[in-house]
Amino acid sequence: MNTEKNHFLDKPKNVQKILYGLYACCGLLLVLDVVINRHIYHPWENLWGFYPLYGFVGCVVLVLVAKWMRKILMRDEHYYDRFEQAAEDDKRQQNGGSHHGDNHGRH
Repeated sequence: MNTEKNHFLDKPKNVQKILYGLYACCGLLLVLDVVINRHIYHPWENLWGFYPLYGFVGCVVLVLVAKWMRKILMRDEHYYDRFEQAAEDDKRQQNGGSHHGDNHGRH
């Protein structure tokens, strides 16, 4: 008996339908850009498709900045384990002895 529940996005056809709907919405908004009268503040906003282009460039810049920040902010896998281990060692020293076998299930 199969007890695992099938979800809507588990089927590739449903994912494809969502993508087609997204593409249709994007195309519709691009066509409406010609029809809708916008109140612009900068001359660039008069360009056809300015907002989609602006959004795309903004997302690309955001991803590139995040990749750059990752190199600076990234910590190794066991970064916090070192601090936990040091705190446990300090606690053992304060209690006057060391318990070598007491690692609370951590390896």
